[in-house]
Order: sequence, then structure tokens, then C-alpha cells
Amino acid sequence: MKRDFPRPSVAVDLVIFTIIDAELRILLVKRGEAPFKGEWALPGGFVRVQEGSKEQGEDLDDAARRELHEETGLDPSRVHIEQLYTFGKAGRDPRTRVIAVSYFALVRPDLAPLVNAGGDASHVQWFSL
Repeated sequence: MKRDFPRPSVAVDLVIFTIIDAELRILLVKRGEAPFKGEWALPGGFVRVQEGSKEQGEDLDDAARRELHEETGLDPSRVHIEQLYTFGKAGRDPRTRVIAVSYFALVRPDLAPLVNAGGDASHVQWFSL
């Protein structure tokens, strides 16, 4: 079947919070790949999709849980994750047209020290808000 509409890419981004030393913190990752290699960013990545109507890829919530695990090493079953907002401004990603669905995640303070960089993240760090 011919595609009638061009397909944008879809990504998930995670806004991850915890409390450390009675202070609200946000987790950022240092990008290990272009674009913006070496810059601090929210963890996240592209939703996996397939061609065709039978196998269309992963659900948004599954993609958010996968990215949480890949980029932080955290077990998604131990973290509260909830959809927050969708960003769709054209031109926001230099690679292609990207629609990003953001999620917020709440990490218990006892899990915060267990975070490790993975996937395309070269470093992770909790920043004070």
C-alpha cells in the first residue's frame, strides 16, 4: 500500500526528578552522539517503528520505559512514569521532523545513586533545581 502521508519521527523524552539532601533534583545526560554531542539533555530517544500495518512498533509508554532503562540503568518497574506533554514545533531537531512526547518520572531517593549512563548517554548527573 502506498503511503499517503509523510511520516514524522516520534521520540520520547524523560524529565526525571528525585530528592537529594532535601533538594529537588533533575537528571540530565551528556549526549554521546551527534547532534549536540557533549551537551546536557533530557534522557530519551526515538520510538521504534516498523513498516506495514501488522507490526507497527512499540507503544509510547513502552518506549519511555525502555529509554529510562537504557540511559539510566534504572528498573522502570521501580520508577513512577507518567505522560506529561507533546512537543511538535517544526525545525526543533536538525535531523528530521520529530514529534516528542515527554514523560515525567519520580525516582525514590534511595534509587538515585544507582543511576548509570548507558545507551547514547556518556554521563549522567543530578542537577539542583
